[in-house]
Amino acid sequence: MMRAWRATGRLTVHEVPVPAPAPGELLVRVRACGVCRTDLHVVDGDLPVHRPDVVPGHETVGEVVAAAAGLFAVGDLVGVPWLRHTCGSCRFCVRDKENLCPSSRYTGWDDDGGYAEYAVVPADYALRLPSGYSDSELAPLLCAGIIGYHALLRAEVPSGGRLGIYGFGGSAHLAAQVAIAQGAVVHVVTRNPAAQALALSLGAVSASDEAPPEPLDSAISFAPAGELVPRALAALDRGGTLAIAGIHLTDVPPLNYQAHLFQDRRLRSVTSNTRAQAREFLALAAVHRLRVSTTDSPLARADRALLDLAEGRVTGAAVLVP
Repeated sequence: MMRAWRATGRLTVHEVPVPAPAPGELLVRVRACGVCRTDLHVVDGDLPVHRPDVVPGHETVGEVVAAAAGLFAVGDLVGVPWLRHTCGSCRFCVRDKENLCPSSRYTGWDDDGGYAEYAVVPADYALRLPSGYSDSELAPLLCAGIIGYHALLRAEVPSGGRLGIYGFGGSAHLAAQVAIAQGAVVHVVTRNPAAQALALSLGAVSASDEAPPEPLDSAISFAPAGELVPRALAALDRGGTLAIAGIHLTDVPPLNYQAHLFQDRRLRSVTSNTRAQAREFLALAAVHRLRVSTTDSPLARADRALLDLAEGRVTGAAVLVP
């Protein structure tokens, strides 16, 4: 038996059997699991229920304790990410856009995740992890980092361009570092004084709750607040792109065509990621030693960690550890 938290209308802890890996799956002992805002949306019902009483958690760092022959061996350290199944044959999969596969499945939403002592993952979707990071530091890379990287790609920041980042939590603080390493000038917009200080310490040129001090070539909104969209669009220069990084967003107020979209401005959403993008980001994390700001909590206090995230008491990324 093992301890696991389930989304039962709220987060509740249970004693459940250790999962048995199916053919082609790995059984891992969980060494760390990030607490993502998507988990909050699953628990609170902002996202439709895909599996009743699911175990949340899709930023899982685990040690393989049972493995099918092939990709991984017992003792390997692997990442259990959000994306865990695609069909491989639809028009999106064959165009290298498996993130849009209609048959995709997700850890901690369609299948049980890492708010537990053990978890299973299809070996084809488990990720090899870069060295030089602690378990706690690795966990946020597996969604916050990967989705931030996908959002950065969607924002199409030009070489040496000016990037605005709205909201500055687990994903944003990693995306900002990748953007800066690639030569971007980063401006952060957040109300949180601790997040402002973190942004400046990581190399952002400005960090405040005011409009960026110069027109932006690109922007990413990590906050699930639709009211930020007109504000971020208005801050774009001609030809600028705004990417919305979250899986859930409150309603966007009416847009004024001239003020918000005219002059080739673009508004894009971000949906999951491909395995290729995940591997690209983790390779970047191996080359550029990212500073991963974490707030660790024991697994036994997962409910409290999720509440702290909801109420803005986490700087950087929250992580559950044994």
